[in-house]
Amino acid sequence: MTRLDAEAPELNTAAECDGPRALLLESREVPLGGVRAMEVHRTLPQRDLPLVGAWCFLDRFGPQVARMRVEPHPHIGLQTVTWPFTGDVRHRDTVGSDVVVTRGALNLMTSGAGIAHSEYSVGEDAIPLDALQLWVALPESRRHGGPAFERHEHLPTLRLEASAGESGEAVVVMGALGGVESPATAYTPIVGAEVRVPAGSRVRIPLDPAWEHALVGVEGSVRVLTGVREEEASTDLVAGHLLYLGTKRDGIEVEAPDGATLFLLGGEPFEDDIVMWWNFVGRSHEEIVEARDAWEAGSDRFGHVVGHGDERIPAPPLPAVRLTRRRRRI
Repeated sequence: MTRLDAEAPELNTAAECDGPRALLLESREVPLGGVRAMEVHRTLPQRDLPLVGAWCFLDRFGPQVARMRVEPHPHIGLQTVTWPFTGDVRHRDTVGSDVVVTRGALNLMTSGAGIAHSEYSVGEDAIPLDALQLWVALPESRRHGGPAFERHEHLPTLRLEASAGESGEAVVVMGALGGVESPATAYTPIVGAEVRVPAGSRVRIPLDPAWEHALVGVEGSVRVLTGVREEEASTDLVAGHLLYLGTKRDGIEVEAPDGATLFLLGGEPFEDDIVMWWNFVGRSHEEIVEARDAWEAGSDRFGHVVGHGDERIPAPPLPAVRLTRRRRRI
């Protein structure tokens, strides 16, 4: 997915997360494609929290009825993780992929130094659509490499022990959780998992205490037993909000009176601060300018999206100030 909002550069001071947190952050509505008029809510990045592990971006498009037509656009320095809930979307890219994104299947695109892709909802009419689009920042050891695409239709699950009600379940989309590992290629220690909590249940999600984690509400409402301070022993989490949990937790308990679905993000704190602008993740202003110029010039760096002609999304103008690295405040 392409970003069409022009954000101001971040001028944050550095901060390290050195323990558990219980910070509730709301998503914000952002434009996607003007006349396409799709409803999109962005949960990451936040001004105070640019990354959770290597996760640097999270959009949810839907639930809505819409006709998606996202023309070819470029990426550098990241992986796109597409996790659908409702509706079928056709993905085409410059390594020759032409697949339909469907519920239960992970579509993972690695940009390396450059890739481009398009996303069309299936059919000519508006259809029900709902999905998460996430980005994973690539480390120095992989971000200059070649592009790739992979699809995984059979992902492992982890049973979540319940202290009340029925056991829950986590689909391990990326990385590892509780000894269960996704087959998807990851370049940093990471976890991304869809967590399902049955109605009336209280379940425990295992966490790696060396990593930082966050929970994102997808459907329903849960009470997260955070226990950071006695007077803040629990936090209510609803769809569209992110609860940042910090580090040094070996697990977290959640309860859902009416049942709920969450998405767990986590990973080893990322190796570097990043510069993120439009669809690019880099380390300097100059890298972003170089990538933008290459896209605008029709450079071979990004290739040609299979099945498309000359249609493409032009890069927005750069801001009048120098782009700087995003640094956390919490």
